[in-house]
Amino acid sequence: MSGSLANVRVIDLTDDRAIYAGKLLGDLGAQVVRVEPLAGDPLRHRGPLHENGASLWHAFFASSRQFLRSDDGATVANLASAADIILDCEQLPDPEALLEANPKLVIVDVTSFGGSGPWQDYQAPGLVAEALGGIAATSGDSDTPPLKLFGDQYAFVSGVYAAIGALAALNHARETGQGQIVRLSVHEALCTILEHVLMWAWYHELMPFAESPVLPRRGSLHWSNAYIVMQAIGGSIMITPTPDFQKQLAWLIEEGRGLELLDERFSDPSNLAEMIEITMRTLHEWVATKEVEPFFHEAQARHHPYGWVMTVPEVASNPQLQAREWWAEYPSGDATTAGPGAPYHFSDTAWAISNGGEAQPINADDALDVVGWSD
Repeated sequence: MSGSLANVRVIDLTDDRAIYAGKLLGDLGAQVVRVEPLAGDPLRHRGPLHENGASLWHAFFASSRQFLRSDDGATVANLASAADIILDCEQLPDPEALLEANPKLVIVDVTSFGGSGPWQDYQAPGLVAEALGGIAATSGDSDTPPLKLFGDQYAFVSGVYAAIGALAALNHARETGQGQIVRLSVHEALCTILEHVLMWAWYHELMPFAESPVLPRRGSLHWSNAYIVMQAIGGSIMITPTPDFQKQLAWLIEEGRGLELLDERFSDPSNLAEMIEITMRTLHEWVATKEVEPFFHEAQARHHPYGWVMTVPEVASNPQLQAREWWAEYPSGDATTAGPGAPYHFSDTAWAISNGGEAQPINADDALDVVGWSD
C-alpha cells in the first residue's frame, strides 16, 4: 500500500452515481473494497467495450479496487466494523446501525434527489439527472433542442462531491472520534455547476447584457459576448480579447485590422457593448485567415488566452500530456488500455492505478480475512 490515503479503508456499494468517488480514493492509495452481487455488477457490461468484450467504462470508473461478490448483508456489516468509509447508493438497509456498531465510521449516502421532498423517490439516470439539474437546458444553440453533455458528467460531479464529503467527514472522525452520515443528492450536486445561471435569472435586471431572466442557448458564446469558438484554417479555436482589450487591439492594429476601435468614444464605459461587438466581428474575420495550430502557439507566446479546439486524436497524441507521462494503463479483461492519468501530482505520496483482479465470491465470516482487515 502506498499513497496519501494508504491507511484508509473504504467499502464501495455505489452505482454510476458515485462510483467515481471510489476511484478518486483508491487512486490515492485507499484500500477500496467493492462488494458486488453474486450475479455480477451490471456496470461491468456498460459500453464502450474493448475488442475482448471488457467494459472500458468499468475499467476506468472501477479502477483501484478489490472486488468481492456476496448477497449476504452480513458481509457488509462485518467489513463495516473495520472500515473508515462506506460509499453507498441506496444499498444499506440500516446505516444507523452500522454507525452505532462503529462510531468512527463515515457513510456517504448518495441518492438521486435526497431523502426528502416531493421527488425523493424519483429515478434519475444520467440523461434525466442532467435534464432535471438544469445543465442540459444551457447546452446547444438557439436553433437546437437542449443537448446532453458529453460523456457522463453527472457521474464525475456527484463522484467528486462524494469523495470530498467522505474525506471531510473522515477528518472530523479522526479528530473527534465521531463518524457521521453524509447525504448527497445528485440533483443538488448538478445544480451547483449552473454557476451564474440561477443568479442571472434572479438578478437579470442588474446585468448589462440581459434581455430576459433566461440566457438563450448560444453554443460556445459566453454570456459577456466576449468568448466564442471561431473557425480558423484547419480547425477551430476559442478566442477572447479579455482580460486585456488594449493588448488585443494592439495585435490587431499590428496586422492592419481594428482601426475603428481607436475611436475616442470607446474609452467611455457606456459604449462597452458596442466595442465588444466590433472587436468580436473583427476577430472573426481575422481568425478565419490563420492556420489554427501556429496561430494558437503565437497567441500563447504573446500571452493571449486562446484555446485550440483539439480533436480527440489530437488530445491522444498531445505532446504536453506525453511529456508529463500522463497516460495510465487500465486493466481491460485480459488486456490493458491507456486512459486518463492523474488529476494531481503529489511530491511525496504517489497517485497510481492498481488492479484489483477478478471479483471473488466470499462468505460473510471470511470477509475481514480476505481483505486483510482482521486486525
